[in-house]
Order: sequence, then C-alpha cells, then structure tokens
Amino acid sequence: MKITILTTFPEMFAPLHTSILGRAEKAGLLAIREVNIRQYSKNKHHNTDDAPFGGGAGMVMLAQPIVDAMRDVQGENFSGRRIYLSPRGETLTQKKAEALAKEDELILLCGHYEGVDQRALDLCIDEEISIGDYVLTGGELAAMVLVDCVARLVPGVLGCEESAVTESFTSGLLEYPQYTRPREFEGLTVPEVLLNGNHAKIVDWQTHEALYITLRRRPEMAKAYLDGRKFTRHEKKVVDGVFERIRAEDDEAERAAEAADGKSADADDECTENQDI
Repeated sequence: MKITILTTFPEMFAPLHTSILGRAEKAGLLAIREVNIRQYSKNKHHNTDDAPFGGGAGMVMLAQPIVDAMRDVQGENFSGRRIYLSPRGETLTQKKAEALAKEDELILLCGHYEGVDQRALDLCIDEEISIGDYVLTGGELAAMVLVDCVARLVPGVLGCEESAVTESFTSGLLEYPQYTRPREFEGLTVPEVLLNGNHAKIVDWQTHEALYITLRRRPEMAKAYLDGRKFTRHEKKVVDGVFERIRAEDDEAERAAEAADGKSADADDECTENQDI
C-alpha cells in the first residue's frame, strides 16, 4: 500500500517509519511519504494560510497550495482514496479501517489553524474522517492514528495474521485478557485453564472473558454482537455462564450496598442518641 501525507509539518511523522511499520516499509509492504504543502505555495513568502473571508478568529489554509500538491502527488493514474482529517468527518472505526486497507493508495490531507478553504476540499477530497469527538491543533496526529490503524491490516505487516482477526473490535467484542511468563507475579497467577493445553476449554474461556468485559464496559457493543446471532448449544452455555456471573456480581454488590446503608443508619441513630444525652 502507498500512503502519501500532505502536511505543513512533515517532521512530525518520524514515528511512522519505526517499529512494525518501519519493518513493513523495508519489506516493501508499505510506502509512506510526507509531502510539505508549503513547497507548492506560489506566494512570495510561501505561506499556506490567510485570514478568512467574513472575519473570525485564526487563519485558514489556502486552496492553491493544497490543490497543486494533491494534483502533483496523485499523478494521472491514481487509484485510491483522498482523505481530509477533520473533526466533522465520519468517525474512524475498525470497519472503516478494514475498508481502507483494501485500497491500493491513500492520500491524507492534514489541516491546520482554523481549517481549509472549502474549495480545496470540493476539488480534491473524496471523504473526511475524524478520529473522535474532540479538536486537535492540526490533522497530523489524526493522520498518524489513521495510518497506523489501516497499515497494520495490510497483509504481511503484522507478521501474524491471526493478531488482526482476534483483537478488539474485529471480532465484535473487546479482547480477552492476555498473560505471559512467569506463571505467578506478585501474588497474581495465570488462570489455570490457559496452562492445561486443552484448546477447546481455552477458546471457551477467551469467549467468556471477551463477552464479560464487553458487557461491563461497552454494553451497546455487546448487544450488537448478541442480537440475531445464532449460537450452538455449547456456545449458548458459555454465553449463559457470562450472564450468570454478572448477575451474581451485581447481587453481591447490591447486598454490600444495603449492608453499608444499614451501618450508616445505625451510626446516625447512635449520633442522635448521644445528642439526646
């Protein structure tokens, strides 16, 4: 996959050329390059921004350098997606990342200041993507998140393809807990089921833990996973076990809360009696 990043701060992207993505580049699986928009500016001082029409705070990125940069890097036979990182864009999800990973080429535009002249977006952007409901000082960090999220799904990048299949969000559930050596650390031990070599029981434990964590932390995600899904009798037993565990925990928490309320009431009564004396 080829990824080109249009930015006014290319020096920010050094981390993309290290670790897993760096090795993937050396292996020829990825080609990531940063292009400085400033070099395409036709202004005397090569600036890339100006005051907005209609007034308002801040500056707006000029259309001309962006459009010229985009046309230059995409060439005549471009086949891919041109993306502007923007808080008003579609939220990046694992499903979206999987779709983008199938593209041959991506061009990412990093905005800065108060935004980009709309004409640049109208002329050369296919879609806008946001990494979350918050605002950053520029699109560079968002671009790095998108690149890392998408590039790791390119076949061969992770080395172990199973990693991309079993992780959080891909399966529809959050990931189950992971353990490695030693078996015991500061009084905490690895669950026995992971040590007995019984693959079927390990899979059941992983499914149980993944569903439990998702129900506790992201119930809407668990509901989407469970709704309309057909389980075998054995799988249904595993799922029922998760709900039984949650009910038991909730009942215990309710009893503890009632006991704490009772102690508080007794303490209040004692205080009242002491005041009467």
